[in-house]
Amino acid sequence: MVTTEFLQGQNISKEDFIKVKIGTTAYKKVVADSLNEDACQVTSSLCHTSVLGLEEDLEKIINLERLNDIRYLNKFLEAVNSRLSICGEFIGRFEEYNSRKRRIIHPQRKPFNYVVHSGDILLNRVTPKFPIAKKIYFGITKGKGRVLSKAEAFGRLYSCGFEITEENDIEGETYFTARKIKEPVYDKYPSYGPLIKLRRVGKDGNLIKVYKLRTMHPFSEYLQDYIFRKNELQEGGKFKDDFRISKEGKIFRKFWIDELPMFINFFKGEMKLIGVRPLSQQYFNLYTKELQEKRTRTKPGLLPPFYADMPKTLEEIIASEMKYLEAYEKAPITTDFKYFFLAFKSIFFKGARSK
Repeated sequence: MVTTEFLQGQNISKEDFIKVKIGTTAYKKVVADSLNEDACQVTSSLCHTSVLGLEEDLEKIINLERLNDIRYLNKFLEAVNSRLSICGEFIGRFEEYNSRKRRIIHPQRKPFNYVVHSGDILLNRVTPKFPIAKKIYFGITKGKGRVLSKAEAFGRLYSCGFEITEENDIEGETYFTARKIKEPVYDKYPSYGPLIKLRRVGKDGNLIKVYKLRTMHPFSEYLQDYIFRKNELQEGGKFKDDFRISKEGKIFRKFWIDELPMFINFFKGEMKLIGVRPLSQQYFNLYTKELQEKRTRTKPGLLPPFYADMPKTLEEIIASEMKYLEAYEKAPITTDFKYFFLAFKSIFFKGARSK
């Protein structure tokens, strides 16, 4: 079933209209096989209210418009979620940041292509991150042409109750299939600006909000499960080829600039100087029950035992933290003094870094 709202007054077939919107290649690879399904709805909408006008319990919704051009994007995705049955699929598309960059910085567009790209970043990527400028920006653009990284697009989908099951790059755009797995989070205050607060497991298992400078694209925090399934852990316990990390974020991490705001947690009494690293719930669940219990008996720290032992695998990290926590339970002050100087030696004399 295909909505006819976007065909009113146009002397064109539904199939031809879809081809005009997304191209013949994408039509054949993404849409054509679904058009004859009874519980499939194809729409060309930029507004969540029009989605709410669709019938409920659909098995599939295909939207022909780009996510980049939808003003209230999360409201739109929440509306799609509300019209799908559980495990129902949403098929959509967006222009990812790197594809946008390649389109703008094209060899045939010299000599001003780099100037245009810099202006595009300033206007469409930086401006919307500041409260006052954000209102002016969306007032003028109505949200059309926003810059979307892959991490933000997928993160928004996960926050709205979907999981990505398929993705394809077709003619400079990313087409995705997202399956409804739960209700949306309805986060009224998602982390978007340069200073973020991340939910981490603290003492007694309570979730604390750890302050950091942003090193990942917006909405990346919702992609922990996706990244864990797709990527392997590299040395040091980090994810390999983590596309969520921005270019400036890599620099911040190399010199610990991103961790400076954590002193706010230190002065609030939620963290101490030496201690195990505060972890997300997803990462925390990878640890053994015994280590989870030991971790929650004390506050997490700004400077973890990682720098004393420099473990490479998850198993080595677990062993390193277990050794520290067992020593800390017997002699807290002595243990922290010892680990402080071991970390100091590794960082300043051996050049240790947390990648």
